[in-house]
Amino acid sequence: MPDFDIKAFLKSLTQRAGVYRMYDKDKSLLYVGKAKNLKNRVSSYFRARGLNAKTVALVSRIDHIDVTVTGSEVEALILEQTLIKKHHPPYNILLKDDKSYPYLHISDHSYPLLSYARGRRRKKGLYFGPYPNPGAAREAQNYLQRLFLLRNCEDSYFNHRSRPCLQYEIHRCSAPCVGHISKEEYERDIRRARMFLEGKSRELISDLQAGMEQAAEDLQFEKAAEFRDRVELLRRIQERQMAESGEKNADVWVAIEWQAMICVQRLTFRKGRLTNSQSFFPGDKIGVPLEELFVSYIEQFYLGGHASDTLPEVLIADIESDVLAPMLSVLKERGLSLQHQRGVRGDGRQWLAMAEENARAGIQSVMSGRQAAQSKLDAVADLLKLNFVPARIECFDISHAQGEAAYASCVVYGKEGLDKSRYRRFSVKNVTAGDDYAALEDSVRRHLTRMLEQNDLPDILLIDGGKGQVSRIDQVLDELQITDVYLLGISKGTTRKSGWEYLWRPQTAKPILPDAHDAGFRLLQYVRDEAHRFAITGHRKERAKKRGQSDLEKLPGVGPKRRRELLLHFGSLRNMRGAPRAEFEKVPGISKALAGQIFAALHGEEQE
Repeated sequence: MPDFDIKAFLKSLTQRAGVYRMYDKDKSLLYVGKAKNLKNRVSSYFRARGLNAKTVALVSRIDHIDVTVTGSEVEALILEQTLIKKHHPPYNILLKDDKSYPYLHISDHSYPLLSYARGRRRKKGLYFGPYPNPGAAREAQNYLQRLFLLRNCEDSYFNHRSRPCLQYEIHRCSAPCVGHISKEEYERDIRRARMFLEGKSRELISDLQAGMEQAAEDLQFEKAAEFRDRVELLRRIQERQMAESGEKNADVWVAIEWQAMICVQRLTFRKGRLTNSQSFFPGDKIGVPLEELFVSYIEQFYLGGHASDTLPEVLIADIESDVLAPMLSVLKERGLSLQHQRGVRGDGRQWLAMAEENARAGIQSVMSGRQAAQSKLDAVADLLKLNFVPARIECFDISHAQGEAAYASCVVYGKEGLDKSRYRRFSVKNVTAGDDYAALEDSVRRHLTRMLEQNDLPDILLIDGGKGQVSRIDQVLDELQITDVYLLGISKGTTRKSGWEYLWRPQTAKPILPDAHDAGFRLLQYVRDEAHRFAITGHRKERAKKRGQSDLEKLPGVGPKRRRELLLHFGSLRNMRGAPRAEFEKVPGISKALAGQIFAALHGEEQE
């Protein structure tokens, strides 16, 4: 902080509530915080003693501090959460967005589709979740298909059926595509599926029982038996999955620090039923107290849009109510009511104990994964006779089809296993088609140049290739003056069988021939296979984009909206090429004249 006079700054700082923002010399935002008293809070970072190492590391990077005075602590809280959500400062406790969690989606269609969804919720319709893992979401989807026979096929497939598919034959679908169920009956099943997903189990059972009784009165005994079977299945699901305890809609939060790890756990109870469990493992970069970190997570969850569609009636957390008062006040101003209780008795006490047990289990799971990864890295060190244990292995691979759509991939294995946040793909350009050596050299040089600037080089650089590839990359390391990266190549042997690979070091005539059962060797094979999978996935996407969409994009008079209508109607470009001219006139937004132009373009004809 050469140009930052901290004493003069603190002396002039107000004691009112507000928000402070810390920047480095490049004017990058490091940290955002709120305070009841700005002077006291900011001064605490510059004490002569009592600071932990993480806070000292932050302070050493501060070039200047900006403050915004607010009218109240509530206003400071709103501004703080807005800035964190917008800028994602690296030293703040950041809540991971739920977009990485799986959902179930009911589409906006006359016969809605029930599907598994992950990522951004862009499609129209209703989303339910998030679920703690893909298995839980798939299990719920399976139960719904067994209970209500909802379709799970895409619209393009649904629109072109002339007879029921296998799902109908195995009693997983009611075949709305061919009219085996009326629209009103299907809508009723969708309504019941929503009741199931919303946790309204008792109302759903009552509704199914009423349907069973009505069918029996109408002498429709087969239909009554179907309702009976659904009620039986639903009750079995309840016995297996539900933790019934009253009718509360509650979110239960705990935060524990154990085995040098922190876990923030959230359990979701709807209608007294446990419907979701989420574990967060925050990276505490400035060593804030556990309670402060805990409150920050809860505030970001409810004020940052992570719980806009699943707000409970009660928030149960073992912290004082006045700590959460600003957040509760903000929610109330937005028309959302959320009561806080410490849960020291009854259901709340049991649920807090359950949440703590889940948090401890989550830490154990992460720790076991770390221990397994560490033992594998130890095995690599033993295999290669290294005088250090590698903390990070990066592997490169090239994928292309006769030079077309060439892609390089970089995958990373570290102390916690595969680190997918560090995966990278490199589009290979300005390189002769099919020249794997040049493509690999170009990609590795670009990557290592960036890593060198960030002082973040890997310990082992693994290349999917033999002596020639390793020699080319060794030249790149010399060119960049990188001497502390261990370069290694892995190539298939003469038999081209897994387990018979060779390991190559630069400037050596003979390869290393490890034992096929060596744990370190198996890890290197695993990382190489992951790099190959990642590279070929990118290559296929690019090739499909060029081959499958280019002809559609060249159609005269067809923009994104008409392109979508064409694909919905025909299902694929191949079906479009095989369709008669008159079929194009049936697509919404396609006139007779435009249908003729499209037909001619698809068949390489000139428009008459």
